[in-house]
Amino acid sequence: MPAASTTLRMLAVSVIASLTVTGCQTFEDAGAAMGRSELVNDLAARLDRALELTYSADYQLPGGQSAAIVQAQDPVRSAYTYPGGRLTVTPEAVTRCTTTGPRPECTLATPPTPGSKPTVTLFGEANKQGLVTPPVVVGLLTAAALDPQAVIKQSDTTIAGHHAACVDVQSSSGDFTACVTTEGVLGSFTGPVDGKPTELALSRYSATVDKGAFDPPAGAGVVDNRPGGS
Repeated sequence: MPAASTTLRMLAVSVIASLTVTGCQTFEDAGAAMGRSELVNDLAARLDRALELTYSADYQLPGGQSAAIVQAQDPVRSAYTYPGGRLTVTPEAVTRCTTTGPRPECTLATPPTPGSKPTVTLFGEANKQGLVTPPVVVGLLTAAALDPQAVIKQSDTTIAGHHAACVDVQSSSGDFTACVTTEGVLGSFTGPVDGKPTELALSRYSATVDKGAFDPPAGAGVVDNRPGGS
């Protein structure tokens, strides 16, 4: 199972453990805690399942910009395209590309150790440029579930023709709304990420992946920083 999948599941488990009712709590407190636990667990399970799928998802960002997430299995590969760049993770390399210059420029780095947990910095640039990744959404909901003053409401909607469950969170650390489709794909997100207002919505979903989706952009300059690379 992908490392990210294990990470998301452990987040959900840790939240449920943290919200275990003690003898000092009232029954009302217990109900609120269990409600938050169930919401976190459901969201984590959906996103967790998506990490084991092959799919392509396009997203609409503010100002007419776009982003995309592409995943494939056997071997596990993923690509995150956002304004100004792209991050690709394969068993061979972590490839970071910038696309703001005259031609794309890519840097290859050593891939994560199989079975290791992904680092926060791995998705940092994607998040900064408006592509909120599933681990970030789970982290935000986890923090809200641990906040006794947070208000979490659930609803349902349809996004790009796909049914989605949504959670609206109001908390001291920031309000946000996140929707996840039945397939487990992030359907939409609105709220602050690292203090920056962020908004995206699924515009197209496909259970297929284009050939070359994980290759560097055509004509890109490539620097290989892996041991033995050139």
